[in-house]
Amino acid sequence: MFEGGWANNPNDPGGATMKGITQRTFNQYLGRQASQEELRHISDAEVAAIYRKLYWDKCLGDALADGLDLAVFDAAVNTGPREAGKLLQRIVGAPADGVLGPKSLAAINKYIAAEGLPKVIDAYTEARQAYYRLLPTYVNFGEGWRKRTENVGRLAKSLGQLSAV
Repeated sequence: MFEGGWANNPNDPGGATMKGITQRTFNQYLGRQASQEELRHISDAEVAAIYRKLYWDKCLGDALADGLDLAVFDAAVNTGPREAGKLLQRIVGAPADGVLGPKSLAAINKYIAAEGLPKVIDAYTEARQAYYRLLPTYVNFGEGWRKRTENVGRLAKSLGQLSAV
C-alpha cells in the first residue's frame, strides 16, 4: 500500500487521514462519529477491513487481472471507488457510471484480450494522471500523486507480467 500515517493538511479536502482512511470513511465504517484521536489509533485489522469492504470489493479486486487489481484499488483509496471505476470504464468503453459489475468486467476482460494487460495498465496510469491534473488541489499534492501513480503503474505491470508466466 502506498499510504502514509497520520495527516491533517488544511489544503486536503479529505481532512484528517490515517493510513489512507479519512475521518468520513472511518465514521461510515463504524456507523458513528469517531474522534480524530480514535482515527489516529485505528488498528491494522480495521484498516484491512475498511480497505477490503469499501475499496477492494467495490472495485472487484478479486475479479480483475493481477496488476490491474492493484492499480484500480490504489486509485480507489486515493480518489474513491466510483472515480477509480469510471477511469477504467472509460478506457474499456463501458458505461462510465463508476459501479463495476458483470458488464464492466466483461468489457474489461474483452479489452485486455484485445490490447494486452500492459497496455491497459499504462492507459489506466495515464488516465489517473490526467484526472489528478484537473483537480484544484493539484498544486499542493500533484507531485506526490504523480510519483505514487507512476510507482503503482510500474508495480502493477510487473505483477501482471508475473501472473502471465
